[in-house]
Amino acid sequence: MQTLQKVALIFTIIGAINWGLIGIFDFNLVSAIFGEASILSRIIYTIVGITGLINIGLLFTDYHD
Repeated sequence: MQTLQKVALIFTIIGAINWGLIGIFDFNLVSAIFGEASILSRIIYTIVGITGLINIGLLFTDYHD
C-alpha cells in the first residue's frame, strides 16, 4: 500500500469514528475540538472527504502475495 493511501486511510478512519460518535452519542468530536463551523473544522471535513475519494482506489487494488 502506498504511503499516500495509508495516510488517507487514517484520515478516513478518523472521519468514520467521528460519524459513529455523531450517530450514537450525538457528539461531534471535530466541532468539540476545533469549534462549530470554524475554518479548521471545515478544513478537517474537506481533508476527510478528499481522503475518502483517494481510498476508492482500494476497492480496485488486488493484493495477491
